[in-house]
Amino acid sequence: MTQYVKIPRERIGVIIGPKGEMKKLLEEKTACQIDIESESGKIEITCKDDPLKEFRTSEALKAIGRGFSPEKALELLDDEMLMLDVLDLSGIAPTPKELQRIKGRIIGRNGRTRELAETLISVKISVYGKTVSVIGYPEQNTIIRTAIQMLIDGATHGAVYKFLEKKHQELLQSQLDSIEFH
Repeated sequence: MTQYVKIPRERIGVIIGPKGEMKKLLEEKTACQIDIESESGKIEITCKDDPLKEFRTSEALKAIGRGFSPEKALELLDDEMLMLDVLDLSGIAPTPKELQRIKGRIIGRNGRTRELAETLISVKISVYGKTVSVIGYPEQNTIIRTAIQMLIDGATHGAVYKFLEKKHQELLQSQLDSIEFH
């Protein structure tokens, strides 16, 4: 079986890496063959007898395509519970200026909003092109998706920070509860 992934051409170099090192590392780590068509941005992934590994490899490549560093994207290969969640903003922002405004709200002044969200909820966030992408566990991704929606809908940054703080406390409490049961 073969998976295909299309990523922006300007991100192909990141996947290949200096002297092809990143591509080589990906192929070694996954035991998959990765064929890259640099002109179109189309990538073909072939893993013998392992559709799950193929899927995880395609998710890692998509993450790099959405602006994550290879180091962050490779975490998707190490933990099968981690998920890549890509939110497309193009339907929400009708003009380039509006898209820029929304991305600015998500990132925050000097990256503060994104940084706070990443720290409190323990996720990785990339704002790239017309998308916002998140790498985290399903419950965490749901929280971030809600926070991003709040920002898109015009909520104040303060309200979003309060929401994230509350969710951070809930995540900590659920971790404590699960430790007590073991």
